Amino acid sequence: MSVAEKQKKSGGLGETVSVIVQALLLALVIRTLLFQPFSIPSGSMRPTLLEGDYLFVTKWAYGYSRYSLPLSPNLFSGRVFGSDPERGDVVVFKFPPNPSLDYIKRVVGLPGDRIQMKDGQLYINGTAVAREKVGQIDNPDITEVNRPVDVYRETLPNGVSYDTLDLTPDSIGDNTREFVVPEGHFFMMGDNRDNSTDSRFNVGFVPGENLVGRANIIFFSIANGASPLEIWKWPTEMRGSRLFNFVR
Repeated sequence: MSVAEKQKKSGGLGETVSVIVQALLLALVIRTLLFQPFSIPSGSMRPTLLEGDYLFVTKWAYGYSRYSLPLSPNLFSGRVFGSDPERGDVVVFKFPPNPSLDYIKRVVGLPGDRIQMKDGQLYINGTAVAREKVGQIDNPDITEVNRPVDVYRETLPNGVSYDTLDLTPDSIGDNTREFVVPEGHFFMMGDNRDNSTDSRFNVGFVPGENLVGRANIIFFSIANGASPLEIWKWPTEMRGSRLFNFVR
């Protein structure tokens, strides 16, 4: 092999490595600062989000903390360019007792709020949140049970509306003590009220530093525990109607 051929081969390999490194750095920047993909592992946010939904989370929505970075290095505390979530936002956050775990819930309580559940009704600062029964869902892919489930539409004081499931009357989470949200913290609840580990239980108040980002759009959804890589299952298991739906 001539010197020119060796240089050409070496240059070609160097270019390939350079392109790969640049692509990885670009992907890291996008994941850290702009968007991060997440999959829904549980049914706590049904009917809004289903297991098998894959969504993008906007990282800049609430600024950046150490949890915005891969591996969550303890480089600084608090948030940079921070802003508070709005009541009703669906948020990915780090589980306070174990920040290696990601949770996704809806913000119902802001700093200083008093939050309580009474007979399945959400109260904020002593006032019942508007709640209206809008029908039933009889679809196990949405409810996880083989029977009709009551659906209630809640409308928060700022006008944000969403559907919640009522799987079980008089469940343990239907009546709680009054929680006073500390400064710099938020109160999170799942839309599947009777099947959600949230701020009513061991999640507790979520520090602002633990917020990862706001759930934005569902880009893929597949049912029955199938993997997106199992392309042969797409014709029967992919939930086409959920693709590119905004999370509200």
